[in-house]
Amino acid sequence: MIAILGGTGALGGALAKRLAAQGTAIIIGSRDPAKAEAAAAEINAALGKDVAKGAGLADATAQADELCFVAVPFAAQADTLAAIKANAQGKIVIDATVPLRPPRVGRVQLPESGSAVVDGAAILGDGVRVVSALQNIGAEKLATADVIDADVLVCGDDSDAVDTVCAFLGEIGLTCWNAGPLANSAAAEAMTSILIQINRRYKMIQGGFRITGKRKEA
Repeated sequence: MIAILGGTGALGGALAKRLAAQGTAIIIGSRDPAKAEAAAAEINAALGKDVAKGAGLADATAQADELCFVAVPFAAQADTLAAIKANAQGKIVIDATVPLRPPRVGRVQLPESGSAVVDGAAILGDGVRVVSALQNIGAEKLATADVIDADVLVCGDDSDAVDTVCAFLGEIGLTCWNAGPLANSAAAEAMTSILIQINRRYKMIQGGFRITGKRKEA
């Protein structure tokens, strides 16, 4: 069971649909359990099978086997992580938070620490393995069953947790790169605003980026 906290929003909802379509059992977490249950029912009805359910944030986290995705707006990040802290202990929390500050979402505005995900990890404490991912993948792309023409930077201080997340995302059609320690999440968080600028200027639909090059010969 995979928990998607904020699964009623754009990114979380897209991830929920992609996972459910591939047969992965998911639980959508929301501050409003009824809203989460309605979102899960909509997914089940569309697929004609019961693979999704909804619950409150803490309950959804408790029911997750290992992986908990956090896909909430920056303004809701701290409260969401505080709500799940107790039930997230020993699990991997994949935080996709980007420090966007409306209305200037096209301007990089990182927190004083340098990274929203680093700040989030401090809230959760040492008992939670925090990994940063999905900041630069648009919801429209993620919601489809198509191969996604963009790469994902995955950061974390626990290499095993990063490998687990990379492997999982690879199974749902995403190309992932271990981009180093959690502090490096700042690069992915900042890149979102840059992509927003590029999308607006060149009239692109959720552009992404690719890591290019080839491996050195042994």
